[in-house]
Amino acid sequence: MSFIKKITATALACSMVTGVAHAQDMTFFRIGTGGAGGTYFPIGGIIANAISNPPGSRACDAGGNCGVPGLVAMAQSTNASAHNVNAIQTGQMEAGLSGAATLHFAYHGTEKFEGNAKPDLRVIANLYPEDLHLVLPEGQNLASLGDLKGQRVGIAQAGSGTQIAVELILGDHGINRDNIDEAELNNSQSAERIADGQLDAYFYAAGTPVAAMIQLDNTKGMELHNWSAEEIKMANTTVPYYIPSKIPAGTYQGIDYDVNTVAVSGMLVTNANQPEELIYEITKAMWSDTARKLLDNGHPKGRAITLETALEGVEGIGVPLHPGAERFYREMGMIK
Repeated sequence: MSFIKKITATALACSMVTGVAHAQDMTFFRIGTGGAGGTYFPIGGIIANAISNPPGSRACDAGGNCGVPGLVAMAQSTNASAHNVNAIQTGQMEAGLSGAATLHFAYHGTEKFEGNAKPDLRVIANLYPEDLHLVLPEGQNLASLGDLKGQRVGIAQAGSGTQIAVELILGDHGINRDNIDEAELNNSQSAERIADGQLDAYFYAAGTPVAAMIQLDNTKGMELHNWSAEEIKMANTTVPYYIPSKIPAGTYQGIDYDVNTVAVSGMLVTNANQPEELIYEITKAMWSDTARKLLDNGHPKGRAITLETALEGVEGIGVPLHPGAERFYREMGMIK
């Protein structure tokens, strides 16, 4: 059952030309994101702004927003990927952001979702790569991931795709909850614990640069673990949707070295039961000139969200496109 709510907004839809009020449907569209210290939340807010066009707004051709007429999209802070796919499946949210690995596991009912598949998940677009950061106190380093054994380690919050992937990756190095002092914290909380000396390391996958890490870097300082080729190969084998990546030197002011790591694609996801016409219009609005300006100016990672890469990796995760999104990409000649 869809939780999209429609109300009549007569007062908001008054004509500026004639002064005659008329009714217009308003559609609310909730987008699950992540914590405020990460990248999902600001990116989700930009997307919500780009696809919204509430009743009474100026039309696109009159200099107004080029979103979907009558649509009010709202970015909601959540525990990220795993939380979002659960909420989308049950209709508690209309859409959300998720890493490709979590999306694959959830749709197919594997790993953490064994026996609890989410068959109604559908993709709207691939967005951008999320680099897996392994953050350490300033001046510290690891010879290998195995050195985390016996340490105080932040494994990201419950309900996040980061935690699902990290537990699988650490398992390859003989590390589990029995031999580390694990902390289930969001990005901001983990950064605070590193700054206060209460954590020895923490993991977080997000698009760079990450707000909480910028703050940590600028105040207490930090280091990032530079993954070895063998560690990258093992991570990619265990979680195939985590692929080799690099965080360039200078991404964070205090990190003057390139950081080899792995990254997963962040995707915008919805429910199969969302109306085809609505998702078609939302997909179209996402790639309008207005949306392009918002993405380019709203967050550094926004520039990586492009129409040209909207379908990258989608076929490989085995989760279908929503029919509305598929229709748009076919019209654009991106699907034959």
